[in-house]
Amino acid sequence: MDIAVVFGGSSFEHEISIVSAITIKGVVKKHNLQFIFIDANRDFYLIEKDDMKSKFFSSKEYLKKSKKLNLQKGGFFVSGLFGNKKVEFDVALNLIHGRDGEDGKLASLFEFFDIKFIGPRVEASVLSFNKLYTKFYAQSIGIKSIDYRLVDVEDSRNLDLKYPVIIKPVRLGSSIGVSIVKSKENLDYALDVAFEFDEQVIIEPFIEGIKEYNLAGCFGDEWHLSIVEEPQKEEFLDFDKKYMDFSRDERVLQAEIDSDLKDKLERSFKKVYSSLFKGAIIRCDFFVVDGEVYLNEINPIPGSLANYLFNDFDRVLEEVATNLPTEKNINIEYLYINSIQKAKGKA
Repeated sequence: MDIAVVFGGSSFEHEISIVSAITIKGVVKKHNLQFIFIDANRDFYLIEKDDMKSKFFSSKEYLKKSKKLNLQKGGFFVSGLFGNKKVEFDVALNLIHGRDGEDGKLASLFEFFDIKFIGPRVEASVLSFNKLYTKFYAQSIGIKSIDYRLVDVEDSRNLDLKYPVIIKPVRLGSSIGVSIVKSKENLDYALDVAFEFDEQVIIEPFIEGIKEYNLAGCFGDEWHLSIVEEPQKEEFLDFDKKYMDFSRDERVLQAEIDSDLKDKLERSFKKVYSSLFKGAIIRCDFFVVDGEVYLNEINPIPGSLANYLFNDFDRVLEEVATNLPTEKNINIEYLYINSIQKAKGKA
């Protein structure tokens, strides 16, 4: 199978997407990969495999060496003297973290231009990219989430809070702009940091020593669920740790949990995924408090697609790629307009 890995984008997580793509290059063994880079100006470039090195992008060498692409009906094309030549692949893989990739923009483009792709569709992107909407979604499907308070950049900062708390920008991942605040004296600074990245933040109680578990998967012809991981961390995974985390390519250890908790986590994952995320490989991060499962976050495009959690990542890619959702074909016949014209005697 030929897969076009689309990465980069106009996002605070642009560099993380590059790291993910380089990692995927080394992980995927059974499928042929091509690489399509979206730079900060949202221009598309075809990147040769040998050029998939971080410095190639940071030095902007791609501007001189790589072919610029146009997005048209049915795919990506290279313009030339004798017309446009299509970049041939079976399916695209959305590997853009943050804005452009996880907010639904790329999904919209792919659907509009009739390009098959692995990744969350528009509605799934909207619900998972926005932490507030994720909480609404969890509540609607009967899964608990941690209590929260929404604060807008224009709101008063005279907040009655029980410390410590954790502050998160609403529309951002990779722990960018996230702070743990242990006293009122540090609140203003933490809010200033978060509001650098978003106009809304969520404030949650920071629960010391809370148990966290990660589970990835997809639905193809059947469920393909990963092992359950218990991430090892200090207070929380900051940006630098997550940056390195996105380059993981070695299998991690299964969490030491009993079958009852494993079953609860898997059932919760399936509820979250349902039909909404069909066509995507996602990772859910759960908290467990007193035996109860809470949804912390949905990662609609996890770093390096959480390859390190699966026994056979190549098979997972193939299964999701061959079971993609399709839009219903709408046959436009102009029956209404024609009936009006006929009634007016203008048929």
